[in-house]
Amino acid sequence: MDIETAAAIIVNDWLCVKRSEVFYFITDEYHRIEADACIQQAEQRGAITKLSVLPIQQIQDGRLLESMRNIMSYADVVVGATTYSFITTDAVDFALKHGARFLSLPLSTNNGKSLFESNFIGMNTRTAERNARRLLPYLKKASELRVTTPAGTNAFFSMKGRRPGFFSGRASRRGSFSSASFEVYVPVVEDSAQGSVVIDGSLGYLGTPSNHVKVNFTDGYLQADRTQNSDAERLLSYMEAFNDPRMFYAVEFGIGLNEYAHCSGQSYIEDESTAGTFHIGLGRNLALGGIRDAAGHFDIVMHKPDIFADSVQILSKGRICV
Repeated sequence: MDIETAAAIIVNDWLCVKRSEVFYFITDEYHRIEADACIQQAEQRGAITKLSVLPIQQIQDGRLLESMRNIMSYADVVVGATTYSFITTDAVDFALKHGARFLSLPLSTNNGKSLFESNFIGMNTRTAERNARRLLPYLKKASELRVTTPAGTNAFFSMKGRRPGFFSGRASRRGSFSSASFEVYVPVVEDSAQGSVVIDGSLGYLGTPSNHVKVNFTDGYLQADRTQNSDAERLLSYMEAFNDPRMFYAVEFGIGLNEYAHCSGQSYIEDESTAGTFHIGLGRNLALGGIRDAAGHFDIVMHKPDIFADSVQILSKGRICV
């Protein structure tokens, strides 16, 4: 896919930008090409456009975004297209409550190519929505999630009092938000995760592990033996660099819906949205419906899960079975 085609899909199909709407595109210094392509598409539809280019080192902690919350709330459409996701910040929540619609479009890649050149952007949003709606009735009635995988994962999460949702790229209604990660998500109770997880898919922004990494959750908190292999050391060093112990808490349970995506470690957002995988979000989950603030948010990804919503199996080896 070329950058112009991807920009047209995002502006026209995902966001349904209309004439005279204020289209606010927030990016960083590394992604002006993608920003310019989307701005051009929005202007062709008659939108009033605004662009902010942020310093990359100030995005993950969310403090810079908080200073922009009022500007964001005046827009009709806000796109967060920076290297790192900031969908889980208070600033996004504030803008949504004031009627803006928001698309999270993290542009981080590990292969030097633009995310806009990835074919997974072409996934049919309606198909993703249909598959999400097959799962939601069971998740809405459940109070607990259990997951196992062939690699050795065996973990439990409470979702009591939490509302599941889904992303399919589309954010076409006032106050709606979405993500380029096509997924069903649950903002799980922040101190509830228990058990072992074997990471065999992706270490988030760090890409795919060369070796499986085993982590354990106790009362929501991730612990791991950093000496088990170099990937465990990389993961823990990355998390410690946030200087925030809240980054070690499991705050989201996600199920990938994108049938065009491949969990190959080349794109963080593609990895977690790959059909046949599930992911655990760590750190901040405010805009997802949780209560945990933190210095950032990222996800670990695992393959071929068996997932149970209470006693009902909803995925078998990564395939929807309800």
